[in-house]
Amino acid sequence: MLFPTFEFAVFFSLTFVVSWLLRPHPLPWRWFIIAASYFFYAWWDPRFTLLLAASTLVNQGAAVAIHRSADDRRRRTVLFAAVLANLAALGFFKYYGFFVSSVSDGLDRLGLGVNPPLLQLVLPVGISFFTFQALSYVIDVYRGDAEPSPTLDFAVYLSFFPHLVAGPIVRARELLPQLKVRPDPRRIEAPLAFRLIFAGLFKKVVISSFLAEAIVDDVFAVPGAHSNLEILFAVYAYAVQIYADFSGYTDIAIGCALLLGLRFPQNFDAPYAATSVQGFWRRWHMTLSFWLRDYLYIPLGGNRGGERRMERNLFLTMVIGGLWHGAAWTFVVWGAVHGAALVLERRWQLRREASGAEPGPLSPVLRWVVTFHVVCLAWIFFRAESFSVAGELLWRLLTAWGVGELVTPLVVLVIAAMVAAQFVPVQAVERAQVAFSRMAPVAQGAILAVGFLAIDSLGPVGVAPFIYFQF
Repeated sequence: MLFPTFEFAVFFSLTFVVSWLLRPHPLPWRWFIIAASYFFYAWWDPRFTLLLAASTLVNQGAAVAIHRSADDRRRRTVLFAAVLANLAALGFFKYYGFFVSSVSDGLDRLGLGVNPPLLQLVLPVGISFFTFQALSYVIDVYRGDAEPSPTLDFAVYLSFFPHLVAGPIVRARELLPQLKVRPDPRRIEAPLAFRLIFAGLFKKVVISSFLAEAIVDDVFAVPGAHSNLEILFAVYAYAVQIYADFSGYTDIAIGCALLLGLRFPQNFDAPYAATSVQGFWRRWHMTLSFWLRDYLYIPLGGNRGGERRMERNLFLTMVIGGLWHGAAWTFVVWGAVHGAALVLERRWQLRREASGAEPGPLSPVLRWVVTFHVVCLAWIFFRAESFSVAGELLWRLLTAWGVGELVTPLVVLVIAAMVAAQFVPVQAVERAQVAFSRMAPVAQGAILAVGFLAIDSLGPVGVAPFIYFQF
C-alpha cells in the first residue's frame, strides 16, 4: 500500500478515527494499531507478516532474557544469538542470490565451474528497516541504555505502519516512552503534520516522478544514446529524484505519525546544502547515519587506537552501509566512494588545521561545489544497474560532447529550484507554517484541497513505488 494512493487515504482515515476513539483505552488501542499495521504490511504479501511476527517474538525474548540474566557470559551469548538470527534472516532474503552469484563467478574465473542452487526469493518490503530497529532494541537493552518494554508495546514499535517499510529508523528509546503517555488530541501539531504530508506528496508525486520520466530513466537505461550534457543533468536529476523520493516518504511518515499522536526523529535536513561529505551524512538519512555510528562505527573501534584505525573504521562503516542499501557490488562502490571521501576530507582538515591556514572568502562555495559533485559521482554507481553501465556513463561524460534533447529548460529549472530550496532558511518555513496555523479552518481546508488537486493534476497516472522500498 503506497502512501500517495486512494487505498492508503481510506486506510489512514479509518485508522485515524478509530485510533483516537480507542486512545483512552491503552490495551485495545495497542491491539488495534498492531492489527492495522499488519494489514498495511500484508497489502504487499501476507506471508511476510509471519516474518515480522517472528522478529517481534525473537527479539523481545532475547531482550527479556538479557535483562533478567546477571551472568555476563549468558548475556553475551543471548545477544550474539539475537544478532545472528536477525542478520541471518536479512542475509537470506536480501543477500543469498548476491553472495551465491559472486562466489560462482569467482570460481568460474579460476576454472572451477560450479553451479550452486539459486533460489528465486521475494525480498520482504522494509526488512532492512525493521531488522535494524530490532537490533538497536536488543543492543540497547544489553548495554543498559534501555529496559525491555511490554511485548505489546514492542510489537507496536516494530510494526507501526508509518515507518515500517522505509523508515525513518526509529530507536526504541525514542518511540516506546511515548506509548506510555496518552496524547491530548487538542495539542496535536496538525499544521506541521499537514505541511510535511503535503511537501512529501509534492516531492514524490510531482518532482521525483517528473525527473524520472523526463531524463533519468532514459539516460541510465541506454547511456550510449546520450550526450555528455544529458548524462551530467541526468546525474543531477537523479540526485534530486532520490532526495525527493526518500525525503518525501519520510515526510509523509512523520506527518502521519504526528496525526496519530507520535513523534518520529527528523531524517533529512537540507543535505545538498552541506559543504563537506561529513556534513552531508549529518543531514542525509540521519537516522541511518546515527545508527551506523552507534552500532557499527563505535563497536569497530571508532576513533580509538590512532588516526589510521579511525580511518579504517570509517571506511568500513561506509562500505557496509553501502552493502546495506542493496545486494550488488555497485552499492559497495557507492559506500566506498563516500568512505574514501570522508577519509580524504579528514586528512585535508587536519593538514589545514596544522598549517594554520585561514579559509578564503570563496571557500564555502568551493567546498559546496566539491561536496555536491562527490555525492553525485557516488550516485552514478548507486543508480546504475551494473559496472558496465556506470563505466559507460562516466566515459561518455568525458567524451560524448553535445547537448541533447532531454536537457530541456523545465528539467534544468526543476533541478535548480530543488537544489536552491535546500538553502531556504528554516525560519522562513516556520513562519509560513505559523501563518497557516492561524488561518480559519475553512481557509486551511481550501488551501490543502487546492494543493492536493494541484499535486494530482501535475503527477503522472499511477505512482511508482518509493525507491527505498527495495532496501
